[in-house]
Amino acid sequence: MPRIEPSGYYYPNLIARIYIEAMEEIMGKNGLNAILNLAGLSHLIDNYPPANLNKEFDFADYSALNGALEEMYGPRGGRGLQLRAGRASFAQGVRLMGPMVGMSDLAFRVLPLSAKLKIGLPAMAKVFTQFSDQKSTVADEGEYYTYTMKPCPVCWGRTADRPICFAGKGLLEEGLHWVSGGQKFRVEEIECVAMGGETCTYAIYKEPIG
Repeated sequence: MPRIEPSGYYYPNLIARIYIEAMEEIMGKNGLNAILNLAGLSHLIDNYPPANLNKEFDFADYSALNGALEEMYGPRGGRGLQLRAGRASFAQGVRLMGPMVGMSDLAFRVLPLSAKLKIGLPAMAKVFTQFSDQKSTVADEGEYYTYTMKPCPVCWGRTADRPICFAGKGLLEEGLHWVSGGQKFRVEEIECVAMGGETCTYAIYKEPIG
């Protein structure tokens, strides 16, 4: 796949490491190594980013990982793998950082669902704005919240004819599951930079599924 030029925007090493470890767990060591080679990231084989919060993992490399998943496993298979790895990123990474911005299990447990979403979504956005170059914002649109990422690491430097930021969708789904105390919510990407959009934006519908 064509090399994506460095973006100059960065994720913390920890988030990248957790995403790569999740991919290894899902597809095995050999599968991950094939993805790293295809993404032009062979220097990461047996040499994952350190588990620290230094902003050193370029958005271009994060996007290349996702592009390689789609190239190797096809759009459908790549989507499923991104969703699973994105969920793992929240479950392991953002929860570690959450308490630093006031997100803790206990604080959310006692609130009604509407308040959990109203407080929890901006808190999740704050984690990424504070610890990475991904500026995240949340807005209440009535039936749903919008969660906007600009710049977006998931699709950086790639083009597509449909929304492709499934890692972000998986992360949000897992975050909502945690914030709400186990509920599932409909999350759909309604604007994507890869399609020519200004931002990558998700609609998060307020009513839980089922």
